[in-house]
Amino acid sequence: MHDWSYTVKIVTWTIASLLVTLIPSFEQGLAAAAPAHSRGAHFPGVKASNLEKRDFNLPADFEGDRNLLLVAFEREQQKDVDTWLREMKRFEEIDPGFHYYELPTIQRPNAFMRWFIDTGMRHGIPDRKARERTITLYLEKQPFLDSLLIADQKKIYAFLVDREGNVLWRSEGVFDETNGAGLRGALGKIANEWPLCSVSN
Repeated sequence: MHDWSYTVKIVTWTIASLLVTLIPSFEQGLAAAAPAHSRGAHFPGVKASNLEKRDFNLPADFEGDRNLLLVAFEREQQKDVDTWLREMKRFEEIDPGFHYYELPTIQRPNAFMRWFIDTGMRHGIPDRKARERTITLYLEKQPFLDSLLIADQKKIYAFLVDREGNVLWRSEGVFDETNGAGLRGALGKIANEWPLCSVSN
């Protein structure tokens, strides 16, 4: 049985999807003049705010030296995001420089729609820490997708990035032990602060 936060997220995603379909798509043709494919994946500069109304200039304002970003595009993907969220505590325990964020990514709506979506999520998620780590990205999607080398919005993506937005590791889809081992290995390689064999599944 899903908890209340899950239900609210699904309802808000549904409303967001319905509202965003009403937005004209005249800017969809805008893409980065020099796509990031030639440079490798990189988290682009984005201004956003979390559900506690804190403003962020990303990627510089990510709080960790290593930040796992869970990027989703559709309401049905919340259940996939939650498979990662349930496992994040163990990674925080092995790496004090590790933080994680949930990034619902929506084509930029008008100001009222943005307020409506944010207010619904803010009032429906009782856990303050969950609100703090949820940063909804309202943006022109195509340059964002190009920068992170995202070709398919029908799945979620996990990106491990530093404060400069460099992608240190990436995966996609639901969390499983293969993804867990990959993330653990990336953190161990980067931080070099603990032996991987000491981490239990």
